[in-house]
Amino acid sequence: MNQNLKKINIYSIYLGAFILILPIIAFFINAFSFRWFYPQLIPKELSMQAWVRLKLIPRQGNRTLEGFLDLWATNPTVIKALINSLTIGFVVTIVSIIIALPAARVLGLFNFKFKKLIIFLMVSPTILPPIAFVLGLNINFISLGFSGSFFGVCLVHLVPIMPYVVLTLTGIFANYNPDFEYQARTLGANKFKTFYLITLPAIAPGMVVAALFAFLVSWSQYLLTFLIGAGKIMTLPLLVFSTASSGNPALTAAISIIFIFPAILILFFTSKFVSGESSATSGFGKI
Repeated sequence: MNQNLKKINIYSIYLGAFILILPIIAFFINAFSFRWFYPQLIPKELSMQAWVRLKLIPRQGNRTLEGFLDLWATNPTVIKALINSLTIGFVVTIVSIIIALPAARVLGLFNFKFKKLIIFLMVSPTILPPIAFVLGLNINFISLGFSGSFFGVCLVHLVPIMPYVVLTLTGIFANYNPDFEYQARTLGANKFKTFYLITLPAIAPGMVVAALFAFLVSWSQYLLTFLIGAGKIMTLPLLVFSTASSGNPALTAAISIIFIFPAILILFFTSKFVSGESSATSGFGKI
C-alpha cells in the first residue's frame, strides 16, 4: 500500500513538472518554427527568422563573431529592454534589502504594540488591486517630475517588492539569536565586524531568498513600468506585451524565451537556499 502511494506521489510530481515545462517547450518550438499552421502538430520547417527580425542573430552568411558584435552594436530594442530590465531589477533588489534589513530585525526580534497592524500595512500593496494605488502614485510622480524617468520606475517597483523582502527577512530574524552579537562585542569586535562575521552569515540564506523575490517581482512588472515609465522606459514585459499584439507567434515566443531565461537561471542558482538544509523559509511560522 505504501509502495503504491509512493509511486502515485512520484508520478504526480512528474506530471506537475511536465505541466510546468510544457509552455517552455511550446515557446522553443514556436520560436524556431516557420509557417506553422493549424492543424499541423509540428512545424514542417524550422527557421531563425524570428531571431533575425529581432536583430539578435545576423542574417545567414554573416553569422560570425564579428557579425554578431556589429549587429548588437546597433543597440536593438530587445537588447535595450533586456539591459533596462536587468538594471532596474538589480538596483531595486539592492535598495530593498538595505531598507528591509533594519525593519525586519525589529519585527523579527521584538514584540511591541501594533506590530500586527504594521505587518498588515506592509502586506497591503500585495492585497490591493495594482491599478488602484498605481494611478494615485502616477499623479504624485508627475507632480514630482519622476514620471517617465528611470528613477521613478525603480522607486515604484519598491512598492510591491518590499512586503516580500520584509516578511522573508522577518522570518529569518524570528529564528535569530542576537546573543552571539553581544558576545562578539564583548570580545572587542566593532559593529562592522560583528555584522560581517556574525550577523551576515546567519541571515545570508534569507537575504538570498529575499533578493530572489525582489528581483523576480521587479522583473515581471508590466503595469507599474507602463504607467510610471510613460512609455519612455522600455523593459522586457512591455516588449512581450507589445509583440504579442502583433499576431506573430514566432516573435512572441522568441521574446518570451529571452524574458523567462534569466529568471530560470537565477532560480537554478538560488534553489538550494529555498529548500533543503540551507533553507531560509523555516522561520516563517514564527513571525
